[in-house]
Amino acid sequence: MDPGRGKTKTGYLWALARDDCRWGGADPPAVVYGYAPGRGAEHAERLLHGFAGGLQVDGYAAYKTVSRGRGAEAPLRLAHCWAHGRRKLREVFDRDASPIAEEGLRRIAELYAVEAEIRGQGADARLAARQARSVPLVDAFRAWLDAARARVSAKSRVGEKLAYFARHWDDLVLFLGDGRIEMDTNPVENAIRPLTLNRKNALFAGHDEGGRAWARIASLIETCKLNGVDPLAWLTATLEAIAAGHPKSRIDDLLPWNFQPSSS
Repeated sequence: MDPGRGKTKTGYLWALARDDCRWGGADPPAVVYGYAPGRGAEHAERLLHGFAGGLQVDGYAAYKTVSRGRGAEAPLRLAHCWAHGRRKLREVFDRDASPIAEEGLRRIAELYAVEAEIRGQGADARLAARQARSVPLVDAFRAWLDAARARVSAKSRVGEKLAYFARHWDDLVLFLGDGRIEMDTNPVENAIRPLTLNRKNALFAGHDEGGRAWARIASLIETCKLNGVDPLAWLTATLEAIAAGHPKSRIDDLLPWNFQPSSS
């Protein structure tokens, strides 16, 4: 599961995305947005209540707080984002033409080349390819990282960017042991971007319930898009079915991935 955040007028929108298509899973892709009046760890805990397993995250500290508070019966395994680290190195390279940043970007590109080849394959096949091809690349990256950090000041621009990898290393390498985990949080960032771009044009009533209502509607619309379904056609057909007395026991028939547009 992959969480992300985007600021609104009165609070924060959170997204949880499941994109099994990236690793050949049997479940359809989906995204669920949630609204919170702040960005404290208690909101992340509420959003993740009842969930255990791998959680793809950025550097937001609340996830570590939630993870530390979990017992063995419902653990959270945090998988940190290589794309965030890559952006940090890109910033330094674009500004300073740093050869250290350039080398880091080259090494990360090798890892992403492997990911591009195995995308869409089953979890077991992805895991086997990563063990055979990505593990040696990651081991070499760690050796290079330690050597590079020894050569520069920790307070320099490149030193600060390299520290991201060292600080989150155990979580960055989690993808090597699980074919369902991605290298980055890009899927959920792509899912929350439409709302982030639209927030200035979508200032709701100015209270918390407005934020929650917006999150519910956005969840339905964006899940339709992930499944290649026209949101307007789905909403129209679903509301008509509910008005006509569609039974609650068959609610699954109305989910976006089960939608069958009319041939007429």
